[in-house]
Amino acid sequence: MSNLPQTGTTTFNNPVIPGFHPDPSICRVGEDYYLACSSFEYFPGVPVFHSRDLVHWTQIGNALDRPSQLRLPLDSPSSGGIYAPTLRHHDGRFWLIVTNVSSDGNMLFTATDPAGPWSDPVPLPDVPGIDPDLAWDEHGNCWCTVAGVGQVRLDPYTGETFGPYRKVWSGSPGAKAPEAPHLYHIGDYWYLMIAEGGTERCHSVSIARGRTPEGPFEPCPANPILTHRGTEHPIQNTGHADLVQGPDGSWWMVLLGVRPGGGTPGWHVLGRETFLVPVEWADGWPVVGELSLEAPAPPWPLEPGPVMPVRDDFDLGELAPHWVSLRHRPGDDCTTKERPDWLTLRARGASLDDTDVTFTGRRQQHASCRVRALVDVAEGRGGLAVRLDEQHHYDIEATSGEVRVRARIGPLSTVVASRPVPPGPVVLRVDVAAIETLSDARTGPDTVIMGIEEPDGTFVALTSLDGKYLSTEVAGGFTGRVLGMFASAGSVHFDWFDYEPLDR
Repeated sequence: MSNLPQTGTTTFNNPVIPGFHPDPSICRVGEDYYLACSSFEYFPGVPVFHSRDLVHWTQIGNALDRPSQLRLPLDSPSSGGIYAPTLRHHDGRFWLIVTNVSSDGNMLFTATDPAGPWSDPVPLPDVPGIDPDLAWDEHGNCWCTVAGVGQVRLDPYTGETFGPYRKVWSGSPGAKAPEAPHLYHIGDYWYLMIAEGGTERCHSVSIARGRTPEGPFEPCPANPILTHRGTEHPIQNTGHADLVQGPDGSWWMVLLGVRPGGGTPGWHVLGRETFLVPVEWADGWPVVGELSLEAPAPPWPLEPGPVMPVRDDFDLGELAPHWVSLRHRPGDDCTTKERPDWLTLRARGASLDDTDVTFTGRRQQHASCRVRALVDVAEGRGGLAVRLDEQHHYDIEATSGEVRVRARIGPLSTVVASRPVPPGPVVLRVDVAAIETLSDARTGPDTVIMGIEEPDGTFVALTSLDGKYLSTEVAGGFTGRVLGMFASAGSVHFDWFDYEPLDR
């Protein structure tokens, strides 16, 4: 899933999992690393990745891939849904604890294979808040720590809690939103690491330690141990971190960050991404190394990088794990079985403005990229979309005899271009081009160009749109862009979908 160096290189490129992959949580089993991320309103939920070197990651599944595991009401808002998983390995099994803010609250899942299947949820009605963490002490007690920062002892098999919920640390004085707690037993201390300052430009990582998992906890005198607030660093919003130890004894941190582009205030469109940084220890405290876009490689051979899925001909029996839909994915409305080697989408909502629209897409992972699809709309209406949420999306839609481009920006929605086309399937195309030179301080991070390809491959651009309106700084929320296919009427068939990175 990443565009990173191959074996034999001395550096790697951050982010290690680009695109909308926030709130990373990591664990190691032997020489294998596993990582999970938040998924919010998308189904299936909680993408799970595997790596042998911490740098190259391959998505091996989604933990929540059945309606019995993930209930997202059709009227639930974007940036709701699944928040901040914690992934751990203990007593021969994998444990995943997560919050569904749109319906079921905190839940716990288990698996013997992180690729799945994962269990149905164990409800945690007495665990309050969000961002739950799991840690086990030497006596077998399981401690659940949540944003706030509070803690309760838990039976992870039944969900029963023991004793009162109690606050254990409030974070740094004056810092808002102490969240994303992770508790570790390292050496003589229990370390409690949190994010604070909010998940925007003031995001940071702080840590405290105590002699027991219950505390009391003393804060690190060097807090925050990582932040880029108030700097011109190309990686911003750094926080929501997790620690892992390599088999050689070295320590590493995964965390979220963003790469703003354009002028002022800087717009990030790919969402919060997963970054990697080394950690040393001094005087019993972690010292975070330099977080950079190009960093020294770990002191072990890098595995060959995974081949990013680019073209999908829909010739498999089911969709690959990187495909996501909105809130649910009924089999009759999204299927590769109705027409062999085609993906068929059957419309529910009438447009991308609707929370129940039939949409299937993949995360945008490159600042510049190209998306193409061959679309047959003889039985309906649909096309390609660049989506941030229901109020912020650009669509190129085909119907019998016409292609049109629509832009939705907040309360405004308009058709910005149209063109007649002959009957039959049509190739729709979206080019996203990062801006290299600022014309003034208001220059957006990229341009979204929408059009069609003629039978001879000639690209006919219908319009060019400013990409900053499909950014978190404009739309709000916690997600990033997803590029995909939709049906707005009847049944729409897609022969293939091609995603081409264009980053230099």
